[in-house]
Amino acid sequence: MTQDNDDDDGTASERPSDAGTIPEIPEHILELDYVFQSIAKSRRRYLLYTLESKTEWSVTELATKLAAWEGDTPEKDIPQEEIDRMFASLYHAHIPKLVDERVIEFDDETEVIRAGEYAEQVLAALAGAGASLDNRQEAHARSEMDDEKF
Repeated sequence: MTQDNDDDDGTASERPSDAGTIPEIPEHILELDYVFQSIAKSRRRYLLYTLESKTEWSVTELATKLAAWEGDTPEKDIPQEEIDRMFASLYHAHIPKLVDERVIEFDDETEVIRAGEYAEQVLAALAGAGASLDNRQEAHARSEMDDEKF
């Protein structure tokens, strides 16, 4: 549909009647709260970085890997009580938050996480927000697990 408009010289021109309107975009795509809440904590960012290297992780694997990162210790040297504390933190705080934000999916029976509906958007936002500030953390998260532990 077009409409006639007078140009500066007095002649009529045709322009689309919807010129200048923004295409309708679903509101959930425009909502950034879930992105910022998802990446606000270092442990959640670490968890998200791991999803770029492997599609599924057990909470125990993540707890071991993250405890090694935070303690700057090889995974095989992490005491079980430290893994247990990290497991509790992930299981009770960080994983539920990312599940609520639909960034990850969590299987209660197998205790396995995998990417959720909004994982790709959050990872893209994280990369665009200067993930290089987390470059050591990101590299560690993407690295293979120490096979001696498992």
